[in-house]
Amino acid sequence: MPVVMARDLEETASSSEDEEVISQEDHPCIMWTGGCRRIPVLVFHADAILTKDNNIRVIGERYHLSYKIVRTDSRLVRSILTAHGFHEVHPSSTDYNLMWTGSHLKPFLLRSLSEAQKVNHFPRSYELTRKDRLYKNIIRMQHTHGFKAFHILPQTFLLPAEYAEFCNSYSKDRGPWIVKPVASSRGRGVYLINNPNQISLEENILVSRYINNPLLIDDFKFDVRLYVLVTSYDPLVIYLYEEGLARKHNWKMGNTMDKRRLPIYVQVL
Repeated sequence: MPVVMARDLEETASSSEDEEVISQEDHPCIMWTGGCRRIPVLVFHADAILTKDNNIRVIGERYHLSYKIVRTDSRLVRSILTAHGFHEVHPSSTDYNLMWTGSHLKPFLLRSLSEAQKVNHFPRSYELTRKDRLYKNIIRMQHTHGFKAFHILPQTFLLPAEYAEFCNSYSKDRGPWIVKPVASSRGRGVYLINNPNQISLEENILVSRYINNPLLIDDFKFDVRLYVLVTSYDPLVIYLYEEGLARKHNWKMGNTMDKRRLPIYVQVL
């Protein structure tokens, strides 16, 4: 079974064995936190993929840390973990420290995790990441805390359930609307419409009123991505990456959408 890394690190941090194998107090992959700095946090370094530093690998190799990737193919994650001394096990294996999965885990699987095992999803995180669930939760928060406090998205309808309401609103404002699949990403399946007849009702989609006067870069629409890591919901702990990504759409306002985008790196202050 996987080792309990925290316990082993605590036991060896004060032993003479550290001097023989590894100095854990100042190792670049370990950050000590908690009361009396006795809780180790494993720190990953992106440049380890290129440097192939053996000192970076020593923690994963010494404690026989392992990972498995399930229902997804993330070459970057695999490269990062391998560069830090982790070894990959079969997706069906129960002997692992980290599971990186492309789908949400069932409650019984989450309850079966040991203290040495981590996964890359919080339970029910799709309440925020699925567009239909996010929309419904924002509506619920507007009812609970007031519309003004959560007026953070344009008028939106979930189709086909709210198709009649959408058509009624469209008859009053025929400006452009934007259509998005409820469970897609990276701009896939997004398009603009000027008539309800242009919408396919074969799957669940969101239709939102298009912003009339958006901020533009050289007359091009763009979106900004801020990369955030949430390590805890209670208490809430959020890390914001120091750089963001602005993606300029390769189409001008008033033209048909071209899904190609031009990356522009920006510094987030």
